[in-house]
Amino acid sequence: MKKIITIAGSNSQNSINKKLLSYTSDLLEHIERISIDLNDYVLPVYGVDFEDENSIPTAVKRLNEVFDNADGFIVALAEHNGTYTAVFKNTLDWLSRANIKVWRDKPTLLMATSPGGRGGATVLQAAVSYFPFLGANVVADFSLPSFFDNFSEDGISNTDLKKELIEKAQLFEQQLNNQFQ
Repeated sequence: MKKIITIAGSNSQNSINKKLLSYTSDLLEHIERISIDLNDYVLPVYGVDFEDENSIPTAVKRLNEVFDNADGFIVALAEHNGTYTAVFKNTLDWLSRANIKVWRDKPTLLMATSPGGRGGATVLQAAVSYFPFLGANVVADFSLPSFFDNFSEDGISNTDLKKELIEKAQLFEQQLNNQFQ
């Protein structure tokens, strides 16, 4: 069974990106989902002086070990002022100190959603460009605009957006399967 790490770029307990992650991973078959909650990895703000004096925090080492066992990643990014949330960027900075290939050259599905009409498109575009430098094999990306209009307890209600996500999830799953052939 393939191990998929899902991680939301948010520390909100009511994160709409976490809801999108859960829905998306349920579309996949024969996977073990490992959900990462950034609240479980409280970290100091990254700084070279802090690292020189204290080394890499234990929480980063633990998270890095979890990433070592992943066959793929699904990342849903919250957007704050057009970019990554502070908690996600800080975690990413720390992880890159433990292993510059944060995403281990594994298949990665990038997503974003927001209450607004652009659906986190700006942060998603930044991630699509930046993540490969940290070892992501970005298979596909998906933006869900107007979350509260297009998502309910039953999942994505907009037929076209639902179809698009299913297609991208299938593409991600194909890439996972290709790794094992």
